[in-house]
Amino acid sequence: MAQVWRCSGLRWSVDGPVLVWGGGRRSALAPGRRIAFAVPEGAVRACAGARGNECPVRAVVPGRSTGGRCEECARLARAHSVAADTVADDPRPYRVYLAWFGPGLVKAGITAVERGPARLLEQGAVCFSWLGTGPLMAARRAEELLRAALRVPDRVPYTEKRAVRSALPGTEAERAAEVRELHARAVALAGWPESLRAEPCQVVDHVGVFGLAGVPEAYGEVLELVPGGSVRGELVAAAGPDLHLAVGGRGAVVLDTRLMTGWELVPAEGVVDGCAFPVREFGREPDGLF
Repeated sequence: MAQVWRCSGLRWSVDGPVLVWGGGRRSALAPGRRIAFAVPEGAVRACAGARGNECPVRAVVPGRSTGGRCEECARLARAHSVAADTVADDPRPYRVYLAWFGPGLVKAGITAVERGPARLLEQGAVCFSWLGTGPLMAARRAEELLRAALRVPDRVPYTEKRAVRSALPGTEAERAAEVRELHARAVALAGWPESLRAEPCQVVDHVGVFGLAGVPEAYGEVLELVPGGSVRGELVAAAGPDLHLAVGGRGAVVLDTRLMTGWELVPAEGVVDGCAFPVREFGREPDGLF
């Protein structure tokens, strides 16, 4: 009987991305690695639980949920989340950043100083710069100021990030240009929080870390995993939660590893390179009813 693996998600560290599995097993990811797994017939996707605890009712969750949690576990997971704006009294210092994902795709965000650049790697930021450092609420005010005065969003949809990764500008200077321009405008704004120390613009580029240089064009993204489906291909890049897999003659497909959590997965044996999960092609709108 094939060994069953249950994915707990993708994690970024100074050594690069790893897939974490139930029981603490880890699979380091590097370009060129073969990725091949299947979802057994009759399998269901179980809730990932919250804050290190299993879901008490072992709820079944939809295949297209990137959170991978039932409603109650999702509420518990976000109950003490800075990202969800449910914490106002965190005493740790925070940084405001500008993150660039492709031409015209820039966002502002905040992260605890102690986390370093981990948040930017997790989001798949192609390049970024720190903007300021200070208390949490000052960082929040700066984020609001950027939204109101410069129309810089605090979110960029993953579908938009994925669609442009294979057509990024070729040099670091070109990729950094929008960040540098926005940084200069941001620190010159009236109303900058006094307790937030402005940081100089020093753009960090992640193209090499993610393996995006010369990455094959991706034709689409996996919408969900389904029982009986499988994927097999060569890992050509990893950015944020996404794996870019070369799966045959059509190019590459992007797999969001958050869709893997909660499924029991088995090795895809005797399967040729390809993707047998539902895929949304870039540039095409999903069918209205389905």
